[in-house]
Amino acid sequence: MPKNKGKGGKNRKRGKNEADDEKRELLFKEDGQEYAQVLRMLGNGRCEAMCIDGIKRLCHIRGKMHKKVWIAAGDIILIGLRDFQDDKGDIILKYMPDEARLLKAYGELPEGTRLNEGIIVDDEDEGAGDDYIEFEDADVDKL
Repeated sequence: MPKNKGKGGKNRKRGKNEADDEKRELLFKEDGQEYAQVLRMLGNGRCEAMCIDGIKRLCHIRGKMHKKVWIAAGDIILIGLRDFQDDKGDIILKYMPDEARLLKAYGELPEGTRLNEGIIVDDEDEGAGDDYIEFEDADVDKL
């Protein structure tokens, strides 16, 4: 008879669907912390982020968040700065989209920050909506 080797299957390792993040208190930055926007994910629990102070930093996802909070490019995060390395930091918190909008409304984030990085709006090309071709009935009959 085979022995039981563990405490359960892969579903146990995934954990419960914790929905307590919906109503959490909005955390503002303190000294030694900075807001940033993720530029790209690098793998191995690291990402490249552009901080609000204009410095591009290599950030490490802390162990409490690793494989529990998924971070993607364009997300607004809170970074803990390092005293001994100015170009590196640790990700403390990922802001949900509604929290990021509140931060922008409170003036914590600059006005030029684009919160929805996946949506590209091009203000220069205002006639972009007119990119269609009209066919007349005679043209359709030739096809």
